[in-house]
Amino acid sequence: MTNPFSQYAIALQGAHIEEEFQKFSAAWKTHTKIVILGNGGSNAVASHISQDYAKFHNKHSLVFSDPSMLTCFINDFGMDNAYKKFLEYYADNSTLCILISSGGESKNIINCINYCESNSYPYGLLTGFNSKNSARLISKNALWNYHINSSDYGIVECIHQIFLHGVI
Repeated sequence: MTNPFSQYAIALQGAHIEEEFQKFSAAWKTHTKIVILGNGGSNAVASHISQDYAKFHNKHSLVFSDPSMLTCFINDFGMDNAYKKFLEYYADNSTLCILISSGGESKNIINCINYCESNSYPYGLLTGFNSKNSARLISKNALWNYHINSSDYGIVECIHQIFLHGVI
């Protein structure tokens, strides 16, 4: 039986984080307002890192994790448009939008990419699984487009957290 932790170590060794991290770091330094969006475990990553950005760097960092607001937006605008609607209310062209989709196929994140693209909002993307996922393919103006070569949610989410934590 193989050690499950070795999968994480192998993924991290092949993560090739440097180039995309430099792009992310430069964008992070120039923005004081940040919106971070992700589903499920990626939402937990967003929530955690948002607190650290506010606490340690005085960033105005927002996540969409309030249950009543989230269910309201899903009910009123549909799951596929809830996050985009959050951007409409809380982001502008001076807001750095960090969009996370482990598999790169989340329709709500794809709609956020399209919204950022059509409104010239600065954004970056974190994905995993297939390197030719939909989110990566449509991201023409992403400030960074970081992909983890793994199909394991735990590995992808952990490396995304390491990536986002690198500026702390």
